[in-house]
Amino acid sequence: MKSLALSLALALSAPLLLTAPAPAAAQQAAAKPGQQVLTNGNRILSTLQQRRAEFRKDPAALRAYINTELRNNFDSLYAARLVLGVHARGASDADVKLFADALIDNLMQRYSTALLDFDGKPQLRLKSEMPLPGNRGFKVSTEIQRSTGAPVPVDYLVRNNGGWKIFDVMIEGVSYVQTFRNQFDTPLRQKSIAQVAADLRNGTQPSATSSKR
Repeated sequence: MKSLALSLALALSAPLLLTAPAPAAAQQAAAKPGQQVLTNGNRILSTLQQRRAEFRKDPAALRAYINTELRNNFDSLYAARLVLGVHARGASDADVKLFADALIDNLMQRYSTALLDFDGKPQLRLKSEMPLPGNRGFKVSTEIQRSTGAPVPVDYLVRNNGGWKIFDVMIEGVSYVQTFRNQFDTPLRQKSIAQVAADLRNGTQPSATSSKR
């Protein structure tokens, strides 16, 4: 269940800037991040429901749909640096990008089809938003409400980087960034960032959620 929720949470994190023609940066900065998460999250949930049959027949179309939005709007480079932690010190931008791209690709390959497995018509409900320490952005607390089963609490950490973008997702209190930082610490002590990214791409370095179904 947690891996399924992670897939959905990452997908919902993607379309923060896609509701309308892009406003000026000052307007984006003034907009409420919580309302953007809510509005756009429910929009993408609706799209997944409406195109469920199409996406089931064509998983590549689903991956392309989610992948495009993630790459445009998820702050993957910043998130990758947080996942790399101490291993990012002195790392080139090219290596960080290799790692970020490999991590997103790995997640989408493993879990994109799970996005179609939610029963009924799930909705995203905004619970609260609060500033992060050090003026780092906001924590937007939500829950995914389902027709059956308990709601799934999901918190998004966002920062203003040309508009509000999400850099961490916390599902039932478990941080995406911290989970993967723990997962990759040992491999990164033994190999270069580029080698670990290559292992992710070819499947010899599984993601942290691969055993949590």
